[in-house]
Amino acid sequence: MKPKSTLATTLRYAVVTYLSASVFFTVHHFFVQYQDAQPLPPVRPKTMTEPGQGTFDVENIIYSQQIMTWKTPQGHPEHEIEEDAVLHKIFTNTMQPSKVLPYYLKAIRDFDPESVTITTLITFDRYLIFSKLVTNYQGPISVSIHITDDENRDENLSNLHDMYNSNPYMREFVDVHVIVDKFDRQFNMWRNVARFFARSNYFMMLDVDFHICTNLQRHLSLDARAREVMRSGAAVVLPAFEYVDQDDGIDSTTFPKNKEALIRLVEEHKITTFHDFFPKGHNSTDYERWYATDSVYKVTAYQHSYEPYAIMRKEGTPWCDERFIGYGANKAACLFEIYISGVDYWVLPQDFVIHQSHPYKEETRKQERKYNRKLYQNFQEEACFRYSQHFLQANLWDDPKAENLKEQCSKIRGFNKVMERFASPELAEQE
Repeated sequence: MKPKSTLATTLRYAVVTYLSASVFFTVHHFFVQYQDAQPLPPVRPKTMTEPGQGTFDVENIIYSQQIMTWKTPQGHPEHEIEEDAVLHKIFTNTMQPSKVLPYYLKAIRDFDPESVTITTLITFDRYLIFSKLVTNYQGPISVSIHITDDENRDENLSNLHDMYNSNPYMREFVDVHVIVDKFDRQFNMWRNVARFFARSNYFMMLDVDFHICTNLQRHLSLDARAREVMRSGAAVVLPAFEYVDQDDGIDSTTFPKNKEALIRLVEEHKITTFHDFFPKGHNSTDYERWYATDSVYKVTAYQHSYEPYAIMRKEGTPWCDERFIGYGANKAACLFEIYISGVDYWVLPQDFVIHQSHPYKEETRKQERKYNRKLYQNFQEEACFRYSQHFLQANLWDDPKAENLKEQCSKIRGFNKVMERFASPELAEQE
């Protein structure tokens, strides 16, 4: 009888142990789940450390102490440089002094390298519309936020934290990079900051007042041809629209959510192509072809005023020229340089963006456009000759990559004649 008694005792102990362990792990599981479900504490600006110090004064001290480390080959010591020095060199063409605070607020998520990061820029008066963009996209966003270095600086930094804490998706998806200086509307510099600190291989240069109406991320995951185009280094474009009656374009929750619904509104003359009064800005997209197609297609009628909303590779794509300050030509110049560098534009078949209506400061825009129009003319010539030299010296002049440059730059008076001499060793020697 003893063996049976021993066996029964052992079984009882095993059952008790199993039940105890089950209870323990169940309690632990729910505890961890409950703990993770707790809302994160709000992000607050740093407090004053000395009388008279404002929020930005404290932040400036902290960020100025950051060090960037360069890894060197094995066996060699790492090299360290102050972050301020590195950022000053990176953005050396901008108006100075300017303080860049990268990842001032950083998303808690790690992003898929193959995902698309929206890169955008805002000022304090666009916080509400930016929050709508974050909620709608629910994907990685890298945003540059400019705060003027004046008496309202600390208040605006505090408002930034309030905005970030007001939407739970901010903490999940948004990296905020703050730029503090006295210079308004350095749009291309702000774009470059957002792109430089984006944490995925692809970025979309999007104005904050545009609403992505479709499930862009899902469509890209299903469209093998579009992904192939993107991996090749080309850019993919989302056609842009706006409401004919601007009052209809205020509430983005009423916007069409698919191509079929959009086309119906176009046929009813309630929606039109964005800024149809200036067709050069977007007509290269070829809207009539887009209405009829279900596959990605190449832009074949590019011209220098084209400024689509496009997704591009982060590495290898030229940066926006930071000499353009204010409204007018800044984005067109950026996209022109990208195009002549050899990056083709392709149009996505299902996705689109719609402008959310808001008032414009027309007098300010008018004066700045006049200045930037002259700058852009000179910039085109400079960029054409700069990239021509690159293609010649890299033995790529006869490569398909140089076709975009030849097509656009041949419109510049005297360009072809000059390039004939550069491209011909015999003529160059005679010179």
